Amino acid sequence: MKMNTNSNSYIIIYSTILVVIVAFLLAFVYQALKPMQDANVALDVKKQILYSLNIRNLDGAEAEAKYSEVVKEEQEVEGKKIYSCEVDGKQLLVVAMKGMGLWGGISGYMAVEEKDDLWVVYGAYFNHESETAGLGAEIKDSQAWQEKFIGKKIFKGDAKKVALSVVKKVDDPETQVDCVTGATLTSNGVDAMIKESLAVLPNVSNKK
Repeated sequence: MKMNTNSNSYIIIYSTILVVIVAFLLAFVYQALKPMQDANVALDVKKQILYSLNIRNLDGAEAEAKYSEVVKEEQEVEGKKIYSCEVDGKQLLVVAMKGMGLWGGISGYMAVEEKDDLWVVYGAYFNHESETAGLGAEIKDSQAWQEKFIGKKIFKGDAKKVALSVVKKVDDPETQVDCVTGATLTSNGVDAMIKESLAVLPNVSNKK
């Protein structure tokens, strides 16, 4: 018996079969591409860590090789990932950071070195999920802004209270960085992220 292609039952059966086929194909493609996606995510993390070490403009293979060369150990202290690194003979730590910006999550890596018993910023890199282009997105897009952190002291006076700050007006050039113009809330998020993340440093100074 020929099925009535205009009937509701035919439409429901046809739609169900079509949905199952499409779902199967999407699942197959996802599984097939997942290893490549995971590898790209891992490579991006390695590049961000290298950016914080002021090592930029490397392609995939070069970045992989350089990362293996400079990153000596990865550990977790108080929920924070810490990478022990060596660049040009300098012993450095890279601290992974996570926080909240204006529209979503922000993250970053800060490379630090110990000079005369003081923690000093060696380099920094920040990233975001959905900050406004030309404003909050500058935390990622502006290398010049990231480089303002280089050489800043992380602690001053109270060795357990992070003094490094992102502020509207710099009063202490040793520890403060100007906020991103027009992006006060995103800058506040970076400031809070830095203070929360770098507070772990006194507890890793003997674990490099």
